[in-house]
Amino acid sequence: MTALVALTRLPAQRLADGCELTFLERTPIGADRLHAEHRAYRDALAAAGARVIALDPIEALPDSAFVEDAAVVLDEVAVLTRPGAASRRDEPAHVEAPLRTHRRRVESLPGPGTLEGGDVLRIGDTLYVGQSVRTDRAGVEAFAALVGGFGYRVVPVPVHGSLHLKTACTALDAGTVLVNPAWLDADAFAGFARIEVDADEPFAANVLALGDALIANAAFPGTLARVRAHAARGGRRVLPVDLSEFGKAEAGLTCLSLVFSVAAGRA
Repeated sequence: MTALVALTRLPAQRLADGCELTFLERTPIGADRLHAEHRAYRDALAAAGARVIALDPIEALPDSAFVEDAAVVLDEVAVLTRPGAASRRDEPAHVEAPLRTHRRRVESLPGPGTLEGGDVLRIGDTLYVGQSVRTDRAGVEAFAALVGGFGYRVVPVPVHGSLHLKTACTALDAGTVLVNPAWLDADAFAGFARIEVDADEPFAANVLALGDALIANAAFPGTLARVRAHAARGGRRVLPVDLSEFGKAEAGLTCLSLVFSVAAGRA
C-alpha cells in the first residue's frame, strides 16, 4: 500500500516584496492573509489524504515557499531542478534532505540548461514539459536524458504568456486537462478531453488532483463551477481554497507543494 506525502514550506516574510515577478506588476501582498491562505492550503492537502510536512521558512530566499519549482519527484527518483531565475538557484539544495528521506535516488539537473518544476506536468508515464521563460530547451533535453532511463516519455510544450506550463494547464484526471489555450500550444493535449477556463479567469487552470479530490482556487468562481461539474460526474470531491494573495506573487495551487507517494509505513 502507498500513502501521499505533501512537502510544503512556510512563506518567508520577504515573499511579499521580494518575490520574482515576470508577467504581473507588483501589488501589495498582505502578510497575515498570505499565511492564512497557506494554512488553509495545508488543511486542504490533509483533507485530500496527504500527510503534510511544513518546512521552516527561508528568509534569504523570498520564493522558497514555491517548493514545486525546486524538484520533480517521480516514483523512482527525485530530480533537483536548476531554476531559470538566478535568485532561485539555491532553492533545490534546501529540499534535498527532506526528499532523501523518501526517495532512495536523488539526482541534480546538470547545467547549463534551466528547468523549474512548475513546467513539468505528469500524466501517467508521460511528462509534458513547458518551454517557458524559466525552462529552456537545454533544460528539457537534460531532464529527458535523466528520466528516460526510468521509462518516462518527455513531450516539450511551447508556453507563451504565462510563467509555467502548469499556470496554463493541469490534469483533472488521466484523460482530462483544464487549460487556458491562449498560453500554450494546446495541440500537445489533442488526445485529452479539454475543459477551458472561464474567459475572465486566465489564471484558473492550475488545479491540484489528489486521489478522489481536486483542490481548486476559490478565487476563480466561473472555472470552479466547471471543475465541480466535472468532479460530480466522476464522484470526486472538490476542495476550494482561496489563494488570492499568492496569486499576486504569480503563484498557483501546485506551486506550494511537492506531492508524492511513499510506502504506507514510511508516510
